[in-house]
Amino acid sequence: MKNKIRILFLLLILLTNPLAAQQIVDLADWGVKPNTFSNSSPALRAAIEWCRGKKDVVLKLPGGRIDLWPEGAFREELFISNSTENDTLSKVRNIAFWLEDLEDFTIEGNQTLVVLHGKMISFALKNSRNIRIQNISFDYERPTMSELTIRSVYNNVVETEIHPDSRYMIDDGRIVFYGEGWKTNAHHTILFRPELEAMVYSNFRPFLSSTAIETAPFRVRFEGDFSGTHFRPGDVLTTRDPYRDNCGGFINRSTNISLYNVNMHYMHGMGIVSQFSENISFRKVRVAPREGSGRIIAAFADCFHFSGCKGLITIDSCYTSGSHDDPINVHGTHLKITDILGENKIQVRFMHHQSYGFEAFFAGDSIAFVNAPTLQPLAYSKVKSAKLINLREMEVELEGPLPKNTETGQVIENITWTPEVRVTNNFFTRVNTRGLLVTTRRKVVIENNHFSHTGMHGILIANDASSWFESGPVTDVTIRNNIFENCGYNSAPNNYIISIAPENHQAVDGFYVHRNIRIEENIFRVFDSPLLIAKSTKNLSFLNNKIIRRDIGDLPQGNRPDFNLNNCHSVEITGNIWDIQTKPVIKLEQMEENEIKTDLKEIIRH
Repeated sequence: MKNKIRILFLLLILLTNPLAAQQIVDLADWGVKPNTFSNSSPALRAAIEWCRGKKDVVLKLPGGRIDLWPEGAFREELFISNSTENDTLSKVRNIAFWLEDLEDFTIEGNQTLVVLHGKMISFALKNSRNIRIQNISFDYERPTMSELTIRSVYNNVVETEIHPDSRYMIDDGRIVFYGEGWKTNAHHTILFRPELEAMVYSNFRPFLSSTAIETAPFRVRFEGDFSGTHFRPGDVLTTRDPYRDNCGGFINRSTNISLYNVNMHYMHGMGIVSQFSENISFRKVRVAPREGSGRIIAAFADCFHFSGCKGLITIDSCYTSGSHDDPINVHGTHLKITDILGENKIQVRFMHHQSYGFEAFFAGDSIAFVNAPTLQPLAYSKVKSAKLINLREMEVELEGPLPKNTETGQVIENITWTPEVRVTNNFFTRVNTRGLLVTTRRKVVIENNHFSHTGMHGILIANDASSWFESGPVTDVTIRNNIFENCGYNSAPNNYIISIAPENHQAVDGFYVHRNIRIEENIFRVFDSPLLIAKSTKNLSFLNNKIIRRDIGDLPQGNRPDFNLNNCHSVEITGNIWDIQTKPVIKLEQMEENEIKTDLKEIIRH
């Protein structure tokens, strides 16, 4: 009788507490001890390998700090969108957490700080489903970004203080930044000006052509010609090698992936790249330097990058500060038709040098045939089979014959792998480029976010088949109840806070690349006039927003139209509140005044 009661009690626990059914794998049992500063990679790898083939597993970290080196870590060849460069170099990456072919698996970080040594990917997923990563922080022992603060400036002498995390040496009067197995060979440099909270493009060349003299540990004087350089005391120079040979995290061919309460204190190369994956949720993910570190930069390039994903992408209650590129980019990829191989078969090619080597089409996918100069879809079809024939080209076989108007030079887009996107309750700051890029034909909601001091557009909606080859059109976008604060200081005169800028180089009567974009009930705190620029867009509204003008010092300003509309149809600009002295101006190109409904008085024609 007692055994029956015990069994019933256990069953009740399992039914009411799903976690009780999970198997806990404690890294401490595998020899991973916190705060020892020894290499935990071999033990971590062994524990993860043991988990393969099992379900409902929680991998529990010990808390405190653990250190991981490439020695003993996972090594895999990975081709990663927007971060694969130079065919001659190896694409084998060192990975801390390699989650391949796992299901119903959780990494419980237990507030552990994972410190990476050398160039490593924090976590990478492949062919996995129902994965949750939570309560964990990642940082680099030696970030691949070097930072130095200017203490004094004269025409021929600059005194600097180098951040303690930025290892350097003086070699024959020249400063050399180095790390664990690498040194900086080129110097892509962004300057942070604290009093303006602004990040601007800069140049490290004056320092490289000067004589460097170490006056004390982490204090270096540069003697040379600094006239006309515009450096100021307090400026922080952040410099890195621009070559993208890594990423912060990688989610590939995986489904139902959740990151919760994750801190990415530094990411080398791209940030977290999600590629051909479905249903991804980032909640309370923070990309920012570790508190107390004194560093400015947390991301070498983009923070959250989504290439060819589907399902629902949710980015909620996240924070990004200090990235050398966009906090969020969501896009597909146009591949160019290079050969017609038969009545139902084509050869297509990756066109941008940073994206190639991965499968971009799969059996059953729907594709659009697109005219590259106009970005107009010409026909649609379904994929019967697709295969990589080399790193840059794929052979695609269709279920039926090719559309009659198919030609080489056209591009195709995978329209099955296009996501719905929700970006809500986030804060984006300290970035020299844009805040958010999105090109997907499914529903997009951008709501309750704060875009603070983005050097370029707060939001960019592009689509192109000639430069980055990042596809496609948007059909349903709501931008609502956001705050845009001092955006666009890096891109004058084209410093519009919201930019709808498809790269169609030829217009087609009656065709518009984008449609159904609503910008409503936002607050724009601006230092300059430009608010919205839009091209080739149908059903565009800018309603009930509040615009507040501020004078914040020496950021560039000019007398330009607030709205710049080019070849748009059915536009409404009404109900907005203007807390400024000047009269708002609308500029029209390649469209008539009857295409716009507005309560503003001044409209100019180009």
